[in-house]
Amino acid sequence: MTTPLRLFVLAGEPSGDRIGADLVQRLRQRVTVEASGVGGEALSSVGVASLFDMNELSIMGWADVLPRLPKLLWRARQVARRIVKTRPDVVVLVDSQVFSEVVAKQVYRAAPDIPVLLCVAPAAWAWKPERAQHLNPHFREVMAVLPFEPAFMRSAGGPETHYVGHPAVNALSFRPEIPAHGPVLLLPGSRDGELRRHLPLMREIAERLATRPNVTGFILPTPRRLEASLKQRVADWPVPVDVVSGEERKASAMASAIAAVAVTGTVTLELALAGVPMVTTYVADKGQAKRWLKYKVKFASLPNIILDQALVPEILQLEPDPEALAAAAVSLLDGSDTARTQLAGFAKIRALMEFGTADDPRVDPAERVLTYWSPKKQ
Repeated sequence: MTTPLRLFVLAGEPSGDRIGADLVQRLRQRVTVEASGVGGEALSSVGVASLFDMNELSIMGWADVLPRLPKLLWRARQVARRIVKTRPDVVVLVDSQVFSEVVAKQVYRAAPDIPVLLCVAPAAWAWKPERAQHLNPHFREVMAVLPFEPAFMRSAGGPETHYVGHPAVNALSFRPEIPAHGPVLLLPGSRDGELRRHLPLMREIAERLATRPNVTGFILPTPRRLEASLKQRVADWPVPVDVVSGEERKASAMASAIAAVAVTGTVTLELALAGVPMVTTYVADKGQAKRWLKYKVKFASLPNIILDQALVPEILQLEPDPEALAAAAVSLLDGSDTARTQLAGFAKIRALMEFGTADDPRVDPAERVLTYWSPKKQ
């Protein structure tokens, strides 16, 4: 009898939670797994009991981070101590880049023999390319979810990196045609700061698009933990909005949607993989805006980043500008070639995400994890 693989997996937000759960399921198809760590609904569904509420880590922007910094550092020490004490066979930290790096450094100092892998590469290609080198030596490997990232990490001197794809490729079906009529998806984000800055903007967009003849309604997909509170927050909107939760209902909403208005983030990749035309936006705090300007970020949304072209409109703002966002959304709904051009680009993204590139084909993340495990016979 072979001893089970003891895995520690950490995710700090819903997209990473789904990636972590997908990894655990893939591993269990091959070996017996004892998994522990930090996660949310998805990891809980595959039997991973979380050390603490994952949503403590789900923050973005200095305005949100600074008040919580002491607790975040304490949580990082707690996670690192647990890893060093329990000595799992492999540690996989999913996204939550700054938090994951703090944890990995502490583990490396105390127990450098424990293999720590990072799943989801940091966006060093957008700002601070030198950050790739800073991942050495405390991360043995990076498992990238974007097809161009292994080549970048090699050129930037980062750790060994393999393209492992994204679970949304298998979870979402691509639509080759756009419906003539359907709902518009509103995707304001899931972090507290994102919702605070984007929900009022989404309300105004819904009001402006409600009279379009091909718009049959509005759907706001959200994590289950937010469903009840968001239903309350949109109850007084002048335009009815259907708040839904769960991956199946989100996939169903994407299959029926005529367009989407979404904050820049993982959801823009999911929309592209499902073939949903979109307008993207982000109301940044001053710290985020300074970084964008300092590093001269070319694109903010993943579809544009993957194709290196301005396929999807990006309405990036310090103050909400509903007029600009609504105008970009209307261009998707007015029967012009804008939406069809996006769909053709999304088909290219789908192919890249499914297969990877010639130099870096897609590999199974479970196989990468298992290369760091030496099972013992009992």
